[in-house]
Amino acid sequence: MGLLIEKRFKEMAEAKCAIKFVDEKDFIHVLRVFNANIKGTMKVGFALSIVKGIGLRLAHVLLKVARIDPTKRAGELTPTEVNRLNEIVADPKGHNIPLWLFNRKRDRKDGTDSIIVSNGWDTKLREDLERMRKIRLHRGMRHMWGLKVRGQHTCSTGRTGQTIGYVRQKKQITTLIAITLLTFHLEITFEEHSRKKKKKKKKVLCVD
Repeated sequence: MGLLIEKRFKEMAEAKCAIKFVDEKDFIHVLRVFNANIKGTMKVGFALSIVKGIGLRLAHVLLKVARIDPTKRAGELTPTEVNRLNEIVADPKGHNIPLWLFNRKRDRKDGTDSIIVSNGWDTKLREDLERMRKIRLHRGMRHMWGLKVRGQHTCSTGRTGQTIGYVRQKKQITTLIAITLLTFHLEITFEEHSRKKKKKKKKVLCVD
């Protein structure tokens, strides 16, 4: 058992030490896959997960189906391998990808199951939000108002935009009270001053 473990550790060390040299002409630093820019220096699986609609699990499944080495860098991918990935995403059922990995199930328009990536993801999201707004769904209305949708508390969190907090309200109320008191005091002083003026005029008339 000890010899087997030692052998395994030696194999792992050799694999780590093995350095691949790739020609600069063959290496692509910024790769265009699924209408998205990918860093060529990243490993293929992690690089694909940057694309909207593709997670790490789906990325590794796609690589397995396309027969691409997951230890490769994204910049080492050939145009044929990129085309193969595009074909698999376009027809996932034909390449025996399990249904639970699809990110768009039972589409409302055509009822199909598919994998949607990059620009398609944004368009479908926009369509869904627009549909919810049109039918005046509560979820759609909350999206429209820019409020939280999934039942979160909104009293103490998510204070973005023009929402007024408790402290700010208190300050506003105190300033309003102060202004009203000042105006009331000024009105009283003005009335007193006018009364005094009238009394002085009456006294002058009596003397004559």
